[in-house]
Amino acid sequence: MSPSTNSLMPRFAVVCNPGNRRVTFFQDAVRAAGLPAARVVPWLDVLRGGAAFRPGETVRMDSPGEDAEVERLLRAVGDPARVEGTALWYARFTSAVRAVARAAAASGAVLLDDPGDVAVLFDKRLCHAVLDGAAVPVPASPTSGAAAPVVRDWADVRERMTAHGMPRAFVKPAHGSSASGVLAVETAGPGRVRATTSVERDTAGRLFNSLRVRRCTTEREVAAIIDTLAPDGLHIERWLPKATQRGRATDLRVVVVAGRATHAVVRTSHSPMTNLHLGGERGSLNDVRAAVEAAGGSWAEALAVCERAAACFPDTLCVGVDLLPATGWRRFAVGEVNAFGDLLPRLTGLPGSGAEGLDTYAAQVAAVLSRARNHPATATC
Repeated sequence: MSPSTNSLMPRFAVVCNPGNRRVTFFQDAVRAAGLPAARVVPWLDVLRGGAAFRPGETVRMDSPGEDAEVERLLRAVGDPARVEGTALWYARFTSAVRAVARAAAASGAVLLDDPGDVAVLFDKRLCHAVLDGAAVPVPASPTSGAAAPVVRDWADVRERMTAHGMPRAFVKPAHGSSASGVLAVETAGPGRVRATTSVERDTAGRLFNSLRVRRCTTEREVAAIIDTLAPDGLHIERWLPKATQRGRATDLRVVVVAGRATHAVVRTSHSPMTNLHLGGERGSLNDVRAAVEAAGGSWAEALAVCERAAACFPDTLCVGVDLLPATGWRRFAVGEVNAFGDLLPRLTGLPGSGAEGLDTYAAQVAAVLSRARNHPATATC
């Protein structure tokens, strides 16, 4: 390799929780590309004021999850399974992201994740408004945008569902992830309320995440959970009927790298939550594509919807888009856009995506290398 070519090769730093499987996958991708291992900058160091980067580094931020001490510093709770504390988590995490950005700018490093984008992506109310404003199809919401009235309790949720003609709605913590604290609420007249959720409530009224999806069958139980969640901020969305695959509700996680949909996984479930860690199962992407085409829809347009959603965050290299196919497979909406939605082990790229044979991490490394080759004047060294 010539010195001039070598000077264009990026040197990565990754802000992460060391030893996490996410950073392991990323390091594998970096090494497979023939690059030096990424320098690891622990989130603990960032949170303790120790973020520092080297001139010319390409800085990737990864999820701060799955580390008890990081979770304690972000949410001030002793048990990482607790649901409460997401508003504090958001304030402290976005502050840490801004600290990373300042340190990167001071050293002449380049960020792959924009701090402004991250702040919007981790507030479902703001993200919904950005997508809606860009004409990306999203479920209707009475809590979209910074100017929407604050949801104070279950009475507010019930009033907004009624006022907006939503007998069924998803009620989500504004700053949650991985379906933590989410309730799929159904109403049918006064006193007839039930909800599906993975939240468990102990005798002291504290809320905990569970891997078991369960049904709350009384309004009193639903109200108790929502009243506890409300101080951290809530987002309400219309519950859209989803298409099914083999009798199971179906949606897709689509990863978009550098503006292009590169990977997609089908998620199916007998419950409204299709998250794989909550018992959801991977479905057949070939069957989804066939169903879309048979219904007269367009798979290319479905991917284009995801790319339009990602385009709302142009300064962030990679996002994961939750794509909701409507009953009949002809229309799609975007449920969420995830800053750290690329954890799809062993999944290789879509045909024609340019990421064939690459996992989500290798696709991101390839995108950075392509940028360095095509724009040498701005490449990191």
